[in-house]
Amino acid sequence: MNDIDFGYTKDHARKGANTVLPAIQCWENQYNRDYLVKIVLPEFTSVCPKTGLPDFGIITIEYIPNKLCLELKSLKYYLLEYRDMGIFMENIANKILDDVVKACQPKCARVIGEFTPRGGLKSIITAEFGTWKNENK
Repeated sequence: MNDIDFGYTKDHARKGANTVLPAIQCWENQYNRDYLVKIVLPEFTSVCPKTGLPDFGIITIEYIPNKLCLELKSLKYYLLEYRDMGIFMENIANKILDDVVKACQPKCARVIGEFTPRGGLKSIITAEFGTWKNENK
């Protein structure tokens, strides 16, 4: 194993993960059956907590509603808060998932962050909650 020190600290790793963001509003689900809701934000931006350089990507939120559905305007305002936030890509997917689950308590949910290449490497981070039934991966 290489002992190269890249200068990343625990503070870099935690940055943004515990930030309190605007609440995501919800509305009452009108159906008792399972159905998939897929929301795509094709122009997501955030900031690398170490370099201060912008990160760009596509955020996809998929969930099967339980009693509540996400209200899109409040979700958009929530996601815009990341624009100037220093946060690692891995924390983005997991924080969005945590906040979506907290807001609407879905049967299951998934957040996929597909980020543009940095240094020739493309990162795709997937965070999941619950069990997905009848799904071909």
